[in-house]
Amino acid sequence: MKKKILLIHTGGTISMHVSEDTGAVVPDTINPLTKEHEKLERLAAITEIEAFNLPSPHMTPEHMLKLRDIINDQLAHAAFDGVVITHGTDTLEETAYFLDLTTKFEAPIVMTGAMRSSNELGADGLYNLVAAIRVASDEDARGKGVLVVMNDEIHQAVNVTKTSTSSVSTFQSPQYGPIGLVTKMTIHFHHAPITREFVDVQSLTKRVAMLKVYAGMDGDLVDAVIDAGYDGLVLEGLGQGNVPPALVPSIQRMIQKRLPVVLVSRCFNGIAQGVYGYDGGGKQLEDMGVLFTTGLNGPKARLRLLIGLNQYQQPLEMSRFFQ
Repeated sequence: MKKKILLIHTGGTISMHVSEDTGAVVPDTINPLTKEHEKLERLAAITEIEAFNLPSPHMTPEHMLKLRDIINDQLAHAAFDGVVITHGTDTLEETAYFLDLTTKFEAPIVMTGAMRSSNELGADGLYNLVAAIRVASDEDARGKGVLVVMNDEIHQAVNVTKTSTSSVSTFQSPQYGPIGLVTKMTIHFHHAPITREFVDVQSLTKRVAMLKVYAGMDGDLVDAVIDAGYDGLVLEGLGQGNVPPALVPSIQRMIQKRLPVVLVSRCFNGIAQGVYGYDGGGKQLEDMGVLFTTGLNGPKARLRLLIGLNQYQQPLEMSRFFQ
């Protein structure tokens, strides 16, 4: 018996084409993937929805929340075995992580995209979509949270990131690797998440900024974040979690205003932690109340803080939430 799959389109390169006149990659008025329904029906019973038709740099947390609401509504009214979402690759990892924290279904939610548009030589969109439907239909994909399927690999939303501007193998999970592979015959999982999280979010009224730390950085940018009325800040710090000393007074000012500051590392691998005790060192920042988190890049840490601040029923204990 065919599995029932909900297929949601949101736009991105997977739904675009190369213009013969300009050579630019541009959106189609009609998503070319919708023309492939008959082929996809051979894999599963497909219910298709076009939520958005947006380039992924146009995606916002509000769009992500609306997408979450569409999934909740559809799965509340029909017994789908899995969900597949097509998405632009630039912000795919952010939407994947947002959905991972704000949904709690056993049915798999699988995201995919393309690095080459529909009429380019070697277009990978339909191939990745077929692989994503196969993964979403697989019993072993259940209970693993939101997955990203690209280039025959299966990645967890929390770990995956776009590592190349144009390669079809752009999506990687630094330090951790994929949790499974897609072959011609089988779906093979060799890892599984230890835990899953869920945060109940109904609206997004709080705002969170993110800054990448660099050598010689002054505190005026942190001051600007405070003065602009943001509710929290994520810093992509140096090494194990350090900043130039000029930032320290501004960070301290932010913490004194009870505005959370979260620190992640600019490095792909390793753990951010309070080790160094010099001015601007991680130990000093940790003692001030800066929150350290492990295994997240800056954009995902920003979404985590945004979701935590907008938790629906009662405020989260932030130090525990980022531990």
